[in-house]
Amino acid sequence: MRIWSLHPSHLDRMGLLACWRETLLAQAVLAGRTKGYLNHPQLERFRAQPDPLAAVGAYLSVVADEARDRGYRFDASRILAPPPSGPAGAGVGIGPIPVTQGQLAFEWEHLGRKLRARSPEYAALWDDGSPTPHPLFEATPGDIESWERP
Repeated sequence: MRIWSLHPSHLDRMGLLACWRETLLAQAVLAGRTKGYLNHPQLERFRAQPDPLAAVGAYLSVVADEARDRGYRFDASRILAPPPSGPAGAGVGIGPIPVTQGQLAFEWEHLGRKLRARSPEYAALWDDGSPTPHPLFEATPGDIESWERP
């Protein structure tokens, strides 16, 4: 399971689809709808929030918005707790969730390897870009997150 801390605009088509699918799985875990992945380390940051389902809903809403902007039709009705006001739960007390700069750098390099292997056009954009966090997250100083399994 890879729930990117990076903004979904950095992801190619395959990455965006996988992010959507895997975060829906994370939502199912947090909602108690599945027995798999119960102890997945990437869920720690959502579980640490006052309302984990609202936090994952805010995350998914941004991914769905990115998909819509690209002309894809992700079924946003699958989001169990969508933010009532704006992307990433603006104005409803969700986030920002801290993510370390080391984590963003780690994910940026990981994404670059994936893009070079499968999406040369996105790899070229990656070469010219720099990591920005998903709007639910706020970059803070620090190394790779404790929940990451490099």
